Amino acid sequence: MELILTQYLAELLAVISITILTIVTPGPDFVIVARNSLTYSKRSGVLTAIGVASAVWVHIFYTLAGIGILLSKSILLFSIVKYLGAAYLIYLGVSCIRSNSDLTEVTGSKSSKSISDFQSFQIGFLNNVLNPKATLFFVSLFTQLVSPATPLGIQITYGAIVSISCLVWFTLVAVFLNKESIKTGFLRAQKSIERVMGAVLIGFGIKVAVSATN
Repeated sequence: MELILTQYLAELLAVISITILTIVTPGPDFVIVARNSLTYSKRSGVLTAIGVASAVWVHIFYTLAGIGILLSKSILLFSIVKYLGAAYLIYLGVSCIRSNSDLTEVTGSKSSKSISDFQSFQIGFLNNVLNPKATLFFVSLFTQLVSPATPLGIQITYGAIVSISCLVWFTLVAVFLNKESIKTGFLRAQKSIERVMGAVLIGFGIKVAVSATN
């Protein structure tokens, strides 16, 4: 019994460590949450974060079902996922660059171009679920760090830890970036910042598209 507990504790610590290191590294999810929080509202940023955290469960379920391994072994299937993800990132980047949304003077002002709660959630969800690096992350996590003998319930618990970690981190990002002082700075350079964010997203998309499949 003690050996079993030690094994699961080691896996748990490994999952937590890898998860934290992965989510705090700026990537497409970070850029999208930051963009929606700054351009629209704190609520939009938080809902985008919820979308990202919800998409994590899609990766968890197909990985536990064995489909994740199939994706990692099939060049064709993984390429389809890869190019869909790359195309979506580039689309978001172009949308940022071409955006005509304008924030009015500070004091809790909203963008003149609104976005619905569902759209905020959808952007975060699709951004993560179509990210091939997320696929590789979960396949690696559950095949390299987690033993096949680990009970399904515990593996789902590991997945929940990843999802909750994403939700907490990106919610904090959305809330922090919506502080008045940061919002004021963003207002002064909104167009330039949106173009930079758009260029970063396009860069991520191109990087995904040209990256090696295996």
